[in-house]
Amino acid sequence: MNTSPIHLMLLVLLMAVVALFCALVGAAAGLLARLDGATYATVLVHAAVAFAGSATLSLALLTFIVTVL
Repeated sequence: MNTSPIHLMLLVLLMAVVALFCALVGAAAGLLARLDGATYATVLVHAAVAFAGSATLSLALLTFIVTVL
C-alpha cells in the first residue's frame, strides 16, 4: 500500500478531532448526570460509557471512510 504523506496527515488530524469530540461527549454526559443529582462515581461511569460509545462509533466511521478512500 502506497500512502502519501498528505493522507497520513489527514488521518492523524481526523483522529485528533475524533478524540476531542469523544472527550466533549463524555464531559457533557457527566455534566448532565451530575445535574440530575447522580453521585460522582455514577457520573464517572456515565461519562466513560458515553466516551467509549462515541469513540467506537467514530472510529468505525473513520475506518470506513479510510477504506473507501
